[in-house]
Amino acid sequence: MESETPRVSFITIVDFSEDARWLFLTESVSDLLGFEPRELIGRSALELVHPDEFSQVKQMHYDTIREDKAAALAYLRLKHKDPFKGYILCAVSRTVVHNVIVGSVSFATPGGKALQNTSTAQEVEVVTPSAKNFELRRWGDPSPMTSNPSIPDLTSPAACPSTDMDCVSDASSSRSRGKKPTIISFNPLPPQSPRSALILDRFSIHCTVLYCSNDLLLSTTRVLGRSFFDFVTSRTENSVRSWIDVIKSWGVNDRGQPSDGGFGFGKFGLLLAGRDSRAENEQDTPLSRRRLGDARINSRMPSSSRCASYSSSGTSSRSRPPSSMSLSTSDQEISVDAIFSGHSDGILLVLRPTPKV
Repeated sequence: MESETPRVSFITIVDFSEDARWLFLTESVSDLLGFEPRELIGRSALELVHPDEFSQVKQMHYDTIREDKAAALAYLRLKHKDPFKGYILCAVSRTVVHNVIVGSVSFATPGGKALQNTSTAQEVEVVTPSAKNFELRRWGDPSPMTSNPSIPDLTSPAACPSTDMDCVSDASSSRSRGKKPTIISFNPLPPQSPRSALILDRFSIHCTVLYCSNDLLLSTTRVLGRSFFDFVTSRTENSVRSWIDVIKSWGVNDRGQPSDGGFGFGKFGLLLAGRDSRAENEQDTPLSRRRLGDARINSRMPSSSRCASYSSSGTSSRSRPPSSMSLSTSDQEISVDAIFSGHSDGILLVLRPTPKV
């Protein structure tokens, strides 16, 4: 049955409730678990957890919120819609983004892909006993690692950010090894970091923004439908493009299909009001090359709705029209830390303002 399970990864958002209700899922959930996104929206994600793992996963959900975790990874079993397929061993990533948990679910299979996922995650927790071989161990260390070693550097040394998202990874890893609280209380919730999540079209060179989780950094109405690079400063655009190219190359499974591929970390300048990156780039491109490039782009753009995504409103973010573009290059700019991860339905990008030292 494992050989027949699609090696895909879907993006998901759950709320802070004790039931961890689904708020958003991308379409590849139907390939992996057999459910259409509309069948799960509003339902508890814990309904799909194996009964033997329910208590531990519920505690993990609470700890994720309480410790404001980012780029955390867990291996657990989720129920397939087809009862004959039983429970699927999945790799589930989690990052707290303001008032929701954003992450992904992918088919867990041993090998290089699993090593890449665990070696770039800030924390790894194995819930399913049979998945102990997914734990990452340092050379000569008999105990499994609960946090990552050195994160692959996608930037130059001068621009390399801290590898932790909120300086909580080491502390949360230590707490996760200690005694868990016996009572789960979601009231009141601890303060959450000002993070935003974007889903980008991985099949477009412009990385069109398909989804924005909140308005904390970028206006949802302004950013949807536009190139993500409209909101990247021109001086950091080339670096960000190279990082995304790396994430795309990581996010390919053993069958050559778009899937998950671990986490990448970076820091760049974010333009809050945006700019017209396409127009600026075309000004520096000879007319003959510009026409050839347009022809290549048109021939490669997919017509599939694979990147379409569904939220609790039941609408597709792709159907929303793009807002009018700002041509100003002197708009307000801030420095942001970013976590990049590639998935079957898009690139998940989590942003937060870079903390002042």
